[in-house]
Amino acid sequence: MRLTHSAGGYCQARQRLPLDMVSTLVRYTGELMNSNIPEQWRWHGKRVHLIDGTTVTLPDTAANQAVYPQQSVQKPGLGYPISRIVGIICLSSGALLNASLSSFSGKGSGEQSLLRSMLDTFSAGDLVLGDALFGDYFLFASLLDRGIDAVFEQLGARKRVTDFRKGKRLGSKDHVVELTKPKCKPGWMRQEDYDRAPNSITLRELKIKGKILITTLLSSKAFPRQELDALYKKRWHVEVDLRNIKTTLGMETLSCKTPDMIEKEMWVYLLAYNLIRLLMAQSALLTDSLPRQLSFKHTVQLWLAWCQQMPAADIQADEGVLFVLIAQKTVGNRPGRIEPRAVKRRPKPFPLLMETREQARDRVRIHGHPKKLKA
Repeated sequence: MRLTHSAGGYCQARQRLPLDMVSTLVRYTGELMNSNIPEQWRWHGKRVHLIDGTTVTLPDTAANQAVYPQQSVQKPGLGYPISRIVGIICLSSGALLNASLSSFSGKGSGEQSLLRSMLDTFSAGDLVLGDALFGDYFLFASLLDRGIDAVFEQLGARKRVTDFRKGKRLGSKDHVVELTKPKCKPGWMRQEDYDRAPNSITLRELKIKGKILITTLLSSKAFPRQELDALYKKRWHVEVDLRNIKTTLGMETLSCKTPDMIEKEMWVYLLAYNLIRLLMAQSALLTDSLPRQLSFKHTVQLWLAWCQQMPAADIQADEGVLFVLIAQKTVGNRPGRIEPRAVKRRPKPFPLLMETREQARDRVRIHGHPKKLKA
């Protein structure tokens, strides 16, 4: 008798997995770490949250293309569905607090729009850290209304007209200025939200090391410019965290063939990420270190090996040993690191597919493969 293996039961179980349960577990584990951050992990007593967005590609199915269409510059049948994801990550622990998923383009798919849908994730007194894309008047107004501080880089257009001779001078290229509400309502904004926004807000602008930072932290004595510059450099952690989710855990290209399962698959990846971060946070507390000093990839590899070697009954019994092993591998401190955005390894010498795969197969059947590609 020949035994055959089928993935049908596994697929059916995945479909029955409640999406709300998985997403709630992600937010719960994130908030569990975020609400128990020791005082020494905070910045001036504040919990700092990083925000950024990224994209992932999906299998090329009609269902995925309908909800997450490929980029408009690509011909039909040659591209892959693409989705945008914006995440909120704790600077201290690396925990993901919340995330939002949308199509790559279209109304409501921008990173700011996705962030606005998650503003309830923040609490009064928190500090938000982001790049120049988030330095918008209306976002600042929304954060100030909730008692949330922010540090962003100045938008390019605003950077060109920043005049440090105006406002209240705090130091060289450092001032407090009052910004007025734009006269034209943005196309994405509802009229009632525009009318509700304050007519002016007070922000601090400072230039340091070639960049202009804008912040709601107005006191130069409590928050010196050097400390703000050092804080903004830590924004790079969110780039590394997204790389860990996409590359180390393998979420860069999702595998499900329907939009509902795509969303569920994303949240499962994020839950796995938070569980690894929870191990790292516990290890850091036990060994009196910081979670950012520990290696994420080392923790993943160690946990997989630990689960394979240890019986299920002993995994929790010897978890103290696991935490010590996690803390043995630390990451280097390389401030100001600069790397070219290029790869040294050459790709395979195959041309891009410029027609549908079915058309390409028919052409190969009739004419054969190009001579230069034959072995």
